[in-house]
Amino acid sequence: MLLDFSQIPVEPVANMRGGEGTVLLQKTTQGPVKVMRGVLPPGATIGLHPHETNSEVIYILSGTGQVLCDGVYEPLGLPLLPQRPCPQPSEYGTASAGVFRGGP
Repeated sequence: MLLDFSQIPVEPVANMRGGEGTVLLQKTTQGPVKVMRGVLPPGATIGLHPHETNSEVIYILSGTGQVLCDGVYEPLGLPLLPQRPCPQPSEYGTASAGVFRGGP
């Protein structure tokens, strides 16, 4: 699967999953695979949400933040990736600029 993100529209999503601010989201689904590219401006968050039937990989291109997975905070930023996967079923949220304010 080759993806050209310049051909995928950007969708601003306010308060994504109950988070704060606006996430700039691009997404495509090809068969059982969904690929999403999200930009979280400083202070933006993706609120806590469950993953019961799938898992997610977060890859950071720039900036810093943190992920909360099943009650454990882990830093995000180059060259860091979460050191453990957030397996299914799990509940997690993501924050930009090291600020996490999401909640159930």
